[in-house]
Amino acid sequence: MKFQFILAALLLIVASSCSKEEGPGGNCTIEGKVYVLDYNQELTTKLDEFYGSEIDVYLIYGDDIIYSEDFKTNYDGSYRFNYLRPGKYTLFTYSEDTTGVSEDNKITIFKTVEFTKNNVTSTVEDFVIVK
Repeated sequence: MKFQFILAALLLIVASSCSKEEGPGGNCTIEGKVYVLDYNQELTTKLDEFYGSEIDVYLIYGDDIIYSEDFKTNYDGSYRFNYLRPGKYTLFTYSEDTTGVSEDNKITIFKTVEFTKNNVTSTVEDFVIVK
């Protein structure tokens, strides 16, 4: 009987010490928009600016090095990642490189969000990209 009590207590301690990692299964939301600065091919003259549709936005859970979710922006440039657990998240998208430094003429723009509790919506400042 005493052994069963000790085993049950240990199982309870182990179960309560486990914390859930970032990712799906929660009730937090990250939302935002992508704003596009549209330049000519040489990137010397701005032609237009608008909220961009069909722009890929990626979401990384915690300290992972590979993205876990992606979202193509809506007609109004908006994106949303739902049902997230508390934790740290990194969002990113790509922009044309106006400095000419990168080999593929693309740069990555990052934003970070951290939730410390459930049932929170974080509206991220606009990604501003050059296209």
